[in-house]
Amino acid sequence: MAHATKPTSRVLALLELLQSNRQLSGAELARSMGVEVRSVRRYITHLQELGVPVQAQRGRDGGYSLRPGHKLPPMMFSKDETLALAMGLRAARELGLNGILPALASAQAKLERVSPKALQRRLRDVVEAVALTPGQKSMPGSLLTEHLPALSTAARAQQRVRLRYRSGAQEQVTEAREVDVYGLAFRGGHWYAVGYCHLRQALRCFRLDRVEAVEARPASFLRPAGFDVLAHLSQAIATLPRAHTVRLSLHTNISTARAHLAPELGLLVPLHEGCRLDAQIDDLSAMAREIAAWPFACTIHKPQALRSELLALAQSLQSMAMSSGRLPSRPRASS
Repeated sequence: MAHATKPTSRVLALLELLQSNRQLSGAELARSMGVEVRSVRRYITHLQELGVPVQAQRGRDGGYSLRPGHKLPPMMFSKDETLALAMGLRAARELGLNGILPALASAQAKLERVSPKALQRRLRDVVEAVALTPGQKSMPGSLLTEHLPALSTAARAQQRVRLRYRSGAQEQVTEAREVDVYGLAFRGGHWYAVGYCHLRQALRCFRLDRVEAVEARPASFLRPAGFDVLAHLSQAIATLPRAHTVRLSLHTNISTARAHLAPELGLLVPLHEGCRLDAQIDDLSAMAREIAAWPFACTIHKPQALRSELLALAQSLQSMAMSSGRLPSRPRASS
């Protein structure tokens, strides 16, 4: 029967209905919940046993209601807690858990309902303007970075902002940098705002921990249709100039390569046979370890120093294997 699958969730749903309505008949509650009237009576008894003052009125105009004057205390959250919950719901949706999408939508609606009006708008701004990568292993130490709400509001409203921004290399502050923010994303331990920079007259990515101040400007913009914030951010990070330019031919198809390589590692280019990886790397030894973990072979075109790092890693692994003594013999295949 329907009530036997998730009794706890149905009891809570019934309580939600009673809080939102002065009085409902057993038949009305049963229709709303998709269960039988006798199941409703069971859920009412369960709530009463938990100390919830549910009253039952008999007769033609009877029904169930909470005792007059009684109101369950609402859950109170700080702004950080509320945004953390909203971001968690968004991350769950990004995972593609289709079976719980109605529950996620319901939870989001309840969260907005118990939040003040100003925070409700901020929740919608953050949820709609922020992109998260499924399977992200690291999350920011402080979810509510100082300028995340203002920039997400500007992105959703498509309103230009002026950033006071500190560049990474020179620690130089640019006072007048007007930006049309298309969206925000979290990747590699940092929050980024992605959009069109009017100073550089090109698309740019701005780390939020380097933003000194945000000022809304009296100008609007039109976000490009279908703009993929995460895709642009991944490409921008992968093509940043670094100490070494790496080019490899991967002996596998591009779908397998994408399954094993982080998007920010570099750009994958499909070839007639296999694919190519173009990357910018600071640490060649780390790149050698990355290659060693791949379940497919590759050919190194440049730099030559990467070959040396890979050979050194192989010798180190061989040394570790030999240091434990004699290698175990492989079992013979049964005939």
